[in-house]
Amino acid sequence: MNGFGGWLRQLGFKMKMGMSRFMAGRYGTDRLSMVILCGGLLVSLLSVFIRWPGLNLVLVLVSYGLMIWAIFRTLSRNTYKRYQENRRFMLLLSRLKDRKNRYFQCPKCRQTVRVPRGKGKISITCPKCRERFIKKT
Repeated sequence: MNGFGGWLRQLGFKMKMGMSRFMAGRYGTDRLSMVILCGGLLVSLLSVFIRWPGLNLVLVLVSYGLMIWAIFRTLSRNTYKRYQENRRFMLLLSRLKDRKNRYFQCPKCRQTVRVPRGKGKISITCPKCRERFIKKT
C-alpha cells in the first residue's frame, strides 16, 4: 500500500508543478474575472427557467460568452492590460458604494474631482490645474 500511496503523492506533485509551469506569466483570477464568471453562471441558471426557445438560446450563448471571457482573462499573458481593466472596475465599484460624494471631471485636464453631495450649485477648483468650474451636487 505504501508503494501506491507514494506513487499517488508523486503524481499529485507532478500535476501541481505542471500547473504552476503552465500558469507562470499568466494573469490569474481577480475580482472582475470572478464577477464575469458569476454573471455567466447566473445567466445560465436563468436560461434553465426560460421556456421560450429563442430567448433560451440567446441566454445560453450569452452565458457561454461570459464564461469564455472570464477564462480568457484568467489565462491571459497581457497582465498589464488585465490589471488596468480590474483597476477601473474596482474604481467603478467603489464609486457606486460611495453615497456621500459625487465625482466630476475637470473640463481642462480631465482630473477626477470628488465633492460632497447635497451642497447645491458650487464652484469646484481642480487640485491639479486650478481650473474653476460650477456644478450642481
